[in-house]
Amino acid sequence: MKAAVFREVNVPMEIEEVSVSKPGPREVLIRTKAAGICHSDMHFYNGSYPGQLPMILGHESAGVVEQVGRDVHYVKPGDHVITCLSVFCGHCEQCVTGHLSLCQEPEVRRGDGEEPRVSDAKEALNQFAQLGSFAEMMLVHEHALVKVREDMPMDRAALIGCGVTTGIGSVIHTADVEPGSTVAVIGCGGIGLSAINGAAIAGAARIVAIDMVASKLELARKFGATDVVDASQTDAVATVREMTSGGVHYSFEAIGLKATAEQAFRMLRPGGTATVIGMIPPGQMVELHGVDFLAEKKIQGSMMGSNRFRVDMPRFVDFYLQGRLHLDDLISNRIRLEDINEGMAALNTGEIARSVIMFD
Repeated sequence: MKAAVFREVNVPMEIEEVSVSKPGPREVLIRTKAAGICHSDMHFYNGSYPGQLPMILGHESAGVVEQVGRDVHYVKPGDHVITCLSVFCGHCEQCVTGHLSLCQEPEVRRGDGEEPRVSDAKEALNQFAQLGSFAEMMLVHEHALVKVREDMPMDRAALIGCGVTTGIGSVIHTADVEPGSTVAVIGCGGIGLSAINGAAIAGAARIVAIDMVASKLELARKFGATDVVDASQTDAVATVREMTSGGVHYSFEAIGLKATAEQAFRMLRPGGTATVIGMIPPGQMVELHGVDFLAEKKIQGSMMGSNRFRVDMPRFVDFYLQGRLHLDDLISNRIRLEDINEGMAALNTGEIARSVIMFD
């Protein structure tokens, strides 16, 4: 099969012919149909986060089941599926207490002595997030996918695999936003827009979108923002606090920067909760004013929207088909696998929501 292989930080990927193994007892072989290019891929590509190379990046994807292992009963060849990086074992403490996105059990990977799932003529190729969807096929553990209805378009289904689930999940699961509350979202990329959409679905009365790109702020209104703040023109914290009479009940940081995480905390009203969704690079420290904790202000992280993806994702598909989830506007470009480097470079412009790779 063809795959975009990531061999060196900040060096363009080449499309290579690689080998994929046959499904093991609890594995599923998927023919990739669509894969979104996410900032999480960029964090590893540019070296902000360390990764074990060589690697096939990509994790926001949808496809069709090609083949299943002997112990797989959940899906069959021909089923349409969305993948998810929250691969769960199903029996560890995190899983049985409902925190599937925090599962770290190694049994969902192949062992060191086993044939690698994907390889070239010389060595094993690591699959980013145990998926590696910048490839024509993915060989994954059965707990890395969810079956979805066949009338869901694949390009929009792929977005649910990461950005949409992360954004909406951070609102409805991690923060548990209440109807009638006030919400601020910093960063209007794919995840931030999904958080805005999630806040609207959750019934927030006022949703403030914050970004430095005018086109993204305009897009945010389509997703449910009631107010927008251009952070390039004003002090975002002061503006939000003024427009909400002292701060918001909930804030969400969807960029992954120290400064914006601190801003999210500072724009809270007493008793408010800030949720950091973005991937702040390792080694960076977030600084907060200790006295603010006397006002019972809280800050927390969110891993993939604290999702239960086999329950959540089919619901999100229904939301889209009902017109409640605005996925069409998340896709800025549809490209081929051969255009992967241009798609990655487009992330750095700050102008797009998502490029989606379409496969035959």
